Amino acid sequence: MKNKIKYITTILGSLMILSSCTGKFEEYNTDPAGFSDSLQTIDYNNLRIPLKIIQQGIYFNYDWGSGKNWPYQIMQNLGVDMFSGYMHDFNPFNGGTNNSDYNLQDGWNGSFWENTYAYIFPQVLRSEERSGESYPGFLGVTKILKVELMHRVTDIYGPLVYTHFGDSKVGSLPDTQKEAYYAFFTDLDTGVKSLTDYIASGNAAYDKEVGKEDILTGSHNNYEQWIKFANSLRLRLAVRIAMVDPAKAKIEAQKALTNSFGLLQASDDVIAVSTSTGVYTNPTGEINRGWSEVYMNANMESILNGYQDPRMPQYYEPATDPKCLGQYKGIRQGTAFAHKNYINHSKIYISKTTNAILMTAAEVWFLRAEAALRGWSSESVAVDYAKGVETSFAQWNVTGLTDYLKSDKVGRDYVDVFDVTNNIPAVCKVSPKWDDNASNEVKLEKIITQKWLAVFPEGCEAWAEQRRTGYPKLFPVKVNNSKGTIDTKIMIRRLNFPVNIISGSPDQYSALCTDLGGADNGGTRLWWDTGKNF
Repeated sequence: MKNKIKYITTILGSLMILSSCTGKFEEYNTDPAGFSDSLQTIDYNNLRIPLKIIQQGIYFNYDWGSGKNWPYQIMQNLGVDMFSGYMHDFNPFNGGTNNSDYNLQDGWNGSFWENTYAYIFPQVLRSEERSGESYPGFLGVTKILKVELMHRVTDIYGPLVYTHFGDSKVGSLPDTQKEAYYAFFTDLDTGVKSLTDYIASGNAAYDKEVGKEDILTGSHNNYEQWIKFANSLRLRLAVRIAMVDPAKAKIEAQKALTNSFGLLQASDDVIAVSTSTGVYTNPTGEINRGWSEVYMNANMESILNGYQDPRMPQYYEPATDPKCLGQYKGIRQGTAFAHKNYINHSKIYISKTTNAILMTAAEVWFLRAEAALRGWSSESVAVDYAKGVETSFAQWNVTGLTDYLKSDKVGRDYVDVFDVTNNIPAVCKVSPKWDDNASNEVKLEKIITQKWLAVFPEGCEAWAEQRRTGYPKLFPVKVNNSKGTIDTKIMIRRLNFPVNIISGSPDQYSALCTDLGGADNGGTRLWWDTGKNF
């Protein structure tokens, strides 16, 4: 971390003191924009400023005064991005025992919760209050952003403060994950209706309103694209709860599939935080290009190499180490290495000017494939599956689609060029080739494995879906330093709540644990994580 460990610890300590109770986060958050109240009302600034902060804070790179990149590294990259099977760091932090081998680092793992509640979610509340019924465009977009922001939090921790955030009457009373998901669907209803009615009124003025701050929808920047995003997000969340609440899942999926505005569908229908204005820079890019700390995970090496996937050179760079020169080499999670031998393995492609992907049309095609597999639509599972691969290939501008879809290739064994005891046989045994005669379980494994490849590099979504389905099959950790709280075969299921809540807000912590329904550790399954697929 470029000698940032001590610095991060100090800053996090200060942050914990500041925000010892989630219920008080919104009191501490202030607008850093330097506008007086009167100036903020000019040209919708009072509405546009919060919107800008929210968008910067989803794939977190919001500068609250202590740097813009290291918060993301401990929030997501040294946890979620690694647990998803995408990335790994070459540095042996904490002497080689850390999140990688399930010696979970509280100072890292509470930061996703802390930073979201301290700096970003208060701006959602502010935007909702200021928009109201008077500004339906801003309200609709805010509701959609609210769901995108907070579903990532609940999918990491479980129960969270959502519907009662900022409610002085009940304090920051937590929601169960089921309550949160139902609230997400309600907020999407509100957002879609607000935008739909506004468009129908003929008075929508996107360019003068949200358009000036839209850094998510790219060249499709209009209110219609926001509705497509909302529909796609609804389908993502519906599929997530397919096993724990199938009736609700089917209702919400069909609502998404039948909305007249449609879903993200074309290869350039990518929801990503844009770096084009210079306001936002991709934090992974700085960690990768500036600090040289983002490398290929062994799971990606196994599957991409095994498939001879043409997206490989778009995702990673060849290794420069003489032991594996020109190869694509990853680092296996959970080997507790205490050296820096992997420094010349394959780095990720991302730079500071790379847009930060949140959702792609390819993901949506795979969601449609699963919805069809579950009987929620009359669409062809095979067609949707092929469209997902095709759309991903087009997004990354690679060729070879026809041969790829006919391929019987499977994952490749992992070979560590420095330590043979880290070698492990491939665990991904499904190929890209579709088979209509396969079981539903095998079909789902193919769908999710290809979705995992297409969702890259967004680790939050990839890890959530891997936990929900068990796919793609990932290598287990070699060394498990969780002290028995995490099963090596079942793997890590969540992150524990920030430790500062225990002392700073014990009643809230007790309520969160009650809603979780299990021990506050990395081995407890979330509500939607049932351990079965059919």
